Amino acid sequence: MGFLKKIGIGIALNGLALYFLTLILEEITYTGGFKLFLISGIILGVLNSIVKPLIKLFSLPLIFLSGGLFLIVINAVILRLLVYFLVVIQFRDVTLSFPNLGSYVIGAIAFGAINWTEHLIIKNK
Repeated sequence: MGFLKKIGIGIALNGLALYFLTLILEEITYTGGFKLFLISGIILGVLNSIVKPLIKLFSLPLIFLSGGLFLIVINAVILRLLVYFLVVIQFRDVTLSFPNLGSYVIGAIAFGAINWTEHLIIKNK
């Protein structure tokens, strides 16, 4: 039961972080409301648990040389993959769009800060 609770909290925190991100950055547009945040929370959970560790492993020298700033690029890539999977899977009435590369970078910084703050408040062990 603890494993399912951890997954549920992770999905909720990812969806909530994306919701706050869309409130903070007005240029990010979306449709689908709650359904978008639920689906995005699931997709982000999969990306963060499978894809992100692999990207971190292969880019470890860049992370080290940049003093950790390359992690922002990795988070931007994860957000881009989220948008890509939402387009490819074609959920009904669910869209998310970032207008340019700069909004991905700013979104990655804000999303990371929001997610970090959520995890400080809610311990998901």
